[in-house]
Amino acid sequence: MTKTLQIETIDEDLRNSLWNVYELYILDKIPPGHDHQWSIVPEMYFSKSLWFHYFKKPLDQLPTYFSAIKLQLRQYFFSCSWFQLFDFIEYTIELISVNELRQNFDLKDIFEQFNFILEREFSAYRFVDGIIAPITNQTEINEINEVISLTDNFTSLSGCNTHLKDALDKLSDRENPDYRNSIKESISAVEAITKVISKNSKDSLSASLNKIKENIRIHPALEKGFKQIYGYSSDSSGIRHALMDDSTCEFEDAKFMLVACSAFINYLISKSEKSGISFSSDK
Repeated sequence: MTKTLQIETIDEDLRNSLWNVYELYILDKIPPGHDHQWSIVPEMYFSKSLWFHYFKKPLDQLPTYFSAIKLQLRQYFFSCSWFQLFDFIEYTIELISVNELRQNFDLKDIFEQFNFILEREFSAYRFVDGIIAPITNQTEINEINEVISLTDNFTSLSGCNTHLKDALDKLSDRENPDYRNSIKESISAVEAITKVISKNSKDSLSASLNKIKENIRIHPALEKGFKQIYGYSSDSSGIRHALMDDSTCEFEDAKFMLVACSAFINYLISKSEKSGISFSSDK
């Protein structure tokens, strides 16, 4: 029997499999204390953080034994809605990424295991830069991950990096996706890197492209295409106009813009490096 793509839903097979990954690659990796006195820091930090920040429950309701805590997490995992489950997994990934717990986990392996299950069970979502996003094409995922990683390495590209992450966040919001502003953030990310390359923070994207093409060979079709996209997002009826109440932006538009802008930023970084232009101030 052929499955249909799971959009805004999680069937039993997917939920069971996600739990197996969660238990094997996260819960079982937390250094265990003695069950009668689980005072070891990683368990305490993990459990109290979940109760305090995610579940927002009184800490005096936190079970004494970690085995009991795992049981409550399992009960939540199998009873919550599809978007609550993804939120819970995302929060857990963010939690175990901090210094107190990071050394116990292989985040790359965790992302790969979750993505393997999401793909196998025909989910319409994948982990992208720590966020469960509605993007399934591996080439597109790689493009976005690469540019976020690259721009995160340089202080001078922090603005570009922030816009990219905001675009991904707005695209991936499962309760209230903001496609209109996701597109704006994607375009702003391109504008931010071109300003760095042109060394003029007051330039528009079009003006920056005109300047940097004197030092970087940019294909005319790409230059023209992004100038037109920038014009679309900036004119009186465009995305950036706050007074535009009825937006026709849809998921496909925002996804295309994020992937296209990520690819163009990767292209600009590669071209800059070949032309001897460096992005100073490594983080």
